[in-house]
Amino acid sequence: MAEIKPIKAWRYNDKLQKQIENLTSPLFDVVSPKQREALYKNPLNSIHLSVPLGGTESADMAAERLLKWKKEGVLVQDPLPGIYVYYQYFTLPGSSREMVRKGFITFIKAYDWDEKIILRHENTIPQSVNGRIEVLDKTQLNVSATHGLYSDPDFELEEYMDESMKSPLGELEDYQGVREVVSVIHDAKVIKKFIDKIAPQQIILADGHHRYEGSLLYRKKMMEQNPNHTGQEGYNYHMMYLTNANSDDLRILPTHRLIKNIPDFSESEILEKIKDDFFIKEVENPEDIHEIILGKQWAFGLLFKDNNYKIRLKPEKINELKWNFPDEVKSLDLTVLHYFFVEKVLGIKGEEQRSSENIEFERNFTACTRKLFSNEVQCALITKEISMEQVYNVCNTGFTMPQKSTYFYPKTICGFLFGSIQEDEFELPTYFRL
Repeated sequence: MAEIKPIKAWRYNDKLQKQIENLTSPLFDVVSPKQREALYKNPLNSIHLSVPLGGTESADMAAERLLKWKKEGVLVQDPLPGIYVYYQYFTLPGSSREMVRKGFITFIKAYDWDEKIILRHENTIPQSVNGRIEVLDKTQLNVSATHGLYSDPDFELEEYMDESMKSPLGELEDYQGVREVVSVIHDAKVIKKFIDKIAPQQIILADGHHRYEGSLLYRKKMMEQNPNHTGQEGYNYHMMYLTNANSDDLRILPTHRLIKNIPDFSESEILEKIKDDFFIKEVENPEDIHEIILGKQWAFGLLFKDNNYKIRLKPEKINELKWNFPDEVKSLDLTVLHYFFVEKVLGIKGEEQRSSENIEFERNFTACTRKLFSNEVQCALITKEISMEQVYNVCNTGFTMPQKSTYFYPKTICGFLFGSIQEDEFELPTYFRL
């Protein structure tokens, strides 16, 4: 069963809540260097806990800062445990319709992958996982919630979340232009309904694979060190934002691939190498790439500084994909791209791609073209979004997609609340009965 628990969250004090917009920060894997530089200037910004500045001692610095903030009352722990309701209001380019992604933040047990309770669909990058473990180990704090998907086709939990949202704890407009609102449910009977709804389910991990895997590996480490392990200690749990997979306002955006620092890189040689596997069509305007590849299987944009192409795998070539994956994974656009282009053409083997310094990931199309024109990268591979159905299919195989396959939009932010796994701060009070 998927076991969840309410949280006694740490939050910025009432006075600081008035400036909460200046205290939140993007997640560690999407915050840009320019954003970091600006956010670090605010000594109370949450980025000092989520992406601490300080090189090899950064996790220690985060722990020292956290202790200082607690002592000085910058952060205050809520006296009652609760389910924290989190709504994100947003619009997409080209549309005026406001959407709202509704969900709630809770602790969930950090289940091992082979237990098949938390299902992953992406590979992780080892270096990023190690960094998350260090921060968690030193601070004993979940600084931002990962994003998981549950199923509630009848939207039974939504009425309780909507009711809670009538008395919000905080509201802001974030760096994405998204309106973020948080409220809390303290009623034990209502919380029990959330627990019962989640208990029989498998949860798909939509976003935050590195942070979740960090919690998972940390749990294993602590279990080995604790001869009296019960399974209820704080280190067993992980903070997650759960949203309904049956909602219409669930959006997955593509993440493009940027290639850089390949020795003896040559556009003409690249085109020569791919012609046996791909149809190649020159495109005059790079901004047209999205429409040209839309709806076409195994079609991508290949952008160089001065020339642009649509490339599409020849259908018969799919049978030459040698990676040992089930058909649900082999047929994915990104699997095709990573095998036939990244491995076959660029020579970066599949097992090396997770940690390769030659591959950069970028969601913003304009940023891709800007980096091409400034010679920061050698070429850009423009991809399409994948569907929720494909995510489900891959999760059910037990295999994973290439890293950074999905971008569930909008991203959550860091700073609204924090979840402590420190034992004296994690344990629910005796008067709280579910």
